[in-house]
Amino acid sequence: MENVHLAVEDEDLYSGYNDFNSTFFTEELENDIGFQQALRTSQGRRPLMTAKLPGTAIGGRPLASSFGSRVPLASSAGRPVTGAVQEGAARPMTSIRAAGYTSTMMRGSTLDTLGQHRGPAPPLEGKNEDAPEEKIKIMEKKVNDLIEESCMAYSSGTSQLALEKAKEARRKEQALVRQREQSGTADHINLDLTYSVLLNLANQYEHNEMYPEALNTYQVIVKNKMFNNPGRLKVNMGNIYFQQKNYPKAIKFYRMALDQISNAHKEMRIKIMQNIGVVFLRMGQYSDAITSFEHIMRESPNITTGYNLVLCNYATGDREGMKKAFQMLISVPLGIDDEDKYIPATDDSSTNMVIDAIKNDKLYQMERDKKAQAEKYIMTAAKLIAPAIETSFASGFDWCVDMVKASQYVELANDLEINKAITYLRQKDFNQAVETLKTFEKKDSRVKSVAATNLSFIYFLEKDYDQADRYADLAMNANRYNPAALVNKGNTVFVKQDYEKAAEFFKEALKNDSSCTEGLYNLGLTYKRLNRLEDALDCFLKLNAILRNSDQVMCQIADLYEQLGDLQQAIEWLMQVISVTPTDPHILAKLGKLHNDEGEKSQALHYYSESFRYFPSNINVITWLGAYYLDTQFCENAIQYFERATLIQPTQVKWQLMVASCYRRSGNYQKALETYQNIHRKFPDNVECLRFLVRLSTDMGLKEVQDYATKLKKAEKTKEIQEQRVKSGRESSSRGRRGSREGSAGVSTPVLTSPMKSSITGTFIFLTSAVGASVSGLLEQADKSSAHCG
Repeated sequence: MENVHLAVEDEDLYSGYNDFNSTFFTEELENDIGFQQALRTSQGRRPLMTAKLPGTAIGGRPLASSFGSRVPLASSAGRPVTGAVQEGAARPMTSIRAAGYTSTMMRGSTLDTLGQHRGPAPPLEGKNEDAPEEKIKIMEKKVNDLIEESCMAYSSGTSQLALEKAKEARRKEQALVRQREQSGTADHINLDLTYSVLLNLANQYEHNEMYPEALNTYQVIVKNKMFNNPGRLKVNMGNIYFQQKNYPKAIKFYRMALDQISNAHKEMRIKIMQNIGVVFLRMGQYSDAITSFEHIMRESPNITTGYNLVLCNYATGDREGMKKAFQMLISVPLGIDDEDKYIPATDDSSTNMVIDAIKNDKLYQMERDKKAQAEKYIMTAAKLIAPAIETSFASGFDWCVDMVKASQYVELANDLEINKAITYLRQKDFNQAVETLKTFEKKDSRVKSVAATNLSFIYFLEKDYDQADRYADLAMNANRYNPAALVNKGNTVFVKQDYEKAAEFFKEALKNDSSCTEGLYNLGLTYKRLNRLEDALDCFLKLNAILRNSDQVMCQIADLYEQLGDLQQAIEWLMQVISVTPTDPHILAKLGKLHNDEGEKSQALHYYSESFRYFPSNINVITWLGAYYLDTQFCENAIQYFERATLIQPTQVKWQLMVASCYRRSGNYQKALETYQNIHRKFPDNVECLRFLVRLSTDMGLKEVQDYATKLKKAEKTKEIQEQRVKSGRESSSRGRRGSREGSAGVSTPVLTSPMKSSITGTFIFLTSAVGASVSGLLEQADKSSAHCG
């Protein structure tokens, strides 16, 4: 307590703070004569501090001053010496060493505050790469680089290269382990690196569909207790068994993984439960799948699981279950903000710039895709369960529409109504379809346009072109940018043979939607009618780039090349059609015709024979084959084709005469005679048959020859009389027309000709969706439904 001083009551605690010590006043030092004199003389220099010499003691030893005298060292005169230096070297004062001051300054050296006279710094000590630890570090870096290269190779789509890199990483990692064991540092093995190498190798095996190797690698990881959480990899093993369709083992491993994952990892457990439900669904165990999906919908609902739950209840035929599952499906929150945030609400240019920037960013695209997927699942589920949950599909659709109207997907209600009308169309109940679509005439423009488009298409199919044109105009007025409505309008104009105007509507449809294949196809047909073959070919070539392997499009291209005179190109395109539809008899017949025009008889025979094999009722193919075998003197082969023609056209005597002629040319006179006799019984007045009967009877010495000769004369006379009557009738009609022309004052009557049909016929009708499931039709070019060359 002796060092504790208590304040006196009268003492001022804050006194002394304003006192000034003139010692610290340095502003007048320049004018202080004594201070300036001290600076210019030796009196301002500090005494030189030297270190203790070896073998001496500091106590009582006088030190040399700057004046050469020895004075005792007082404690305040300098810092005590703490170390020894060599003879002639002075130890620097530690408090000023960093600033470049040394004791040698008094001996003629200059001040070097920046250390410029010290010379270059000594080189860094190099690493000894031969050291075991350095070798191990280098090998670890190589392994990590190989793992990274393997992952990058897989991301770029080269799975084989990724597998090779993963195998190389595994080999180097094993060499690294052996290196540590040899150096005696086995306790410091990098387990994380080993785990990464094995996991990457197993993944690459799986990606290359080397499932046994992948399973073995996963087993190595799972069985090693030194790795952290290896049980999760049993999910990957379950996925492999699922790919192999070994569903019981897949479920086993999924459940093992589920048991080893704690409840803290809720999201992971939900995904595994979803996998288990999908496996049960594939196995047909719908009750077990329903249990899994319902658990997920209670814990963490999502669109995919809800849709799977609807499918399972539909498979079991549980009406109430389907309704409950559908309600759960439409109640799943998407977690997507309202799209109004992307609409500029102010005139602030910076805000609008930000909105434009985020309007098409990846986040917005992800939200849009997620919403589109949800709407697709809901629409599909509604169309699936509507006929099953009620006594009629109309009642089922009405229930689904009511549920959707009360949910967050209220805009899908109109689309469901459109699908209801489409279902009526598939059932060929056109009246109900028309009534359903007409209910949309007083709704908003978007739905009205879709309904009117479908109505236009229905009336077009019914060949009520006036109504089709009316509803096409209604659809266009509601939405001028609806390509399906423009296509339907172009169709109605096309059937009125106003091809130029039809082409304008088809062009406008393509301007609004460049992927409108119906408009592009119909535009090509319109150009063909206008005889603008090059433009038509350009349209169909563009369409072929969009609709790969479309036999309709390739047939049109082949026909255009034929009309342009390039038969080789036509043959090449028809060969592409054959690669898509190898059993189309009309395409095969067309190929035969083109090869025949090119003079390639053998190729023509091949394709005509193939066409006859698939469709033995084409009279043109039969005629060509029969004539070919007659020309090549293979009359026996020609008989079967003419007999087939006789079955197809039994009232045509020429086919039966050809059969008899084949028998006669092949030397089978008895069979030829029998055939001629059968023909004579069916056609007793046929002069050609009687002539051959007379000739064969004469050659064979038959007694019926006189009878046949009498009948021949009678038939020839009758034929001559008929020809004279026809000739006289023609002459009288010619004289009457001549007199009429002479009597008319130069008035001429126009001759009406029927328009020529396209050589390639077919129906090309699409169901397209404008907003829900709107329908747009293409033009029918002919009566036949399959695309073929005529």
